[in-house]
Amino acid sequence: MKNLYEIFKKNSDLLGEPEVIQLVEYCEKLQDEIVAYKFDRQQDKQLILLDIIREIIKGCNEVEKEQMEHERFGYEAPNYQATISNLKSYILEICKDNQVYL
Repeated sequence: MKNLYEIFKKNSDLLGEPEVIQLVEYCEKLQDEIVAYKFDRQQDKQLILLDIIREIIKGCNEVEKEQMEHERFGYEAPNYQATISNLKSYILEICKDNQVYL
């Protein structure tokens, strides 16, 4: 995408015209708004992903606790330990790689 000054490169004398000055100011304002919108959207997306990851970790911890209680009281319970540990390790590693701190 060309910036405004590249568009008027061949007719740079038009940049002094009041209407063009007004157009340039308007376009710069719109560009700032687009950048702000993209930033807000990215922040919202990151917050949602953080919430999801926190809930997954919370769920994993609860299942691990339940598994330990079943073992403690002698009840037969499925062995989710390896699966949960692998999932937790994966999530924590992805977070570390992407500098997301939970």
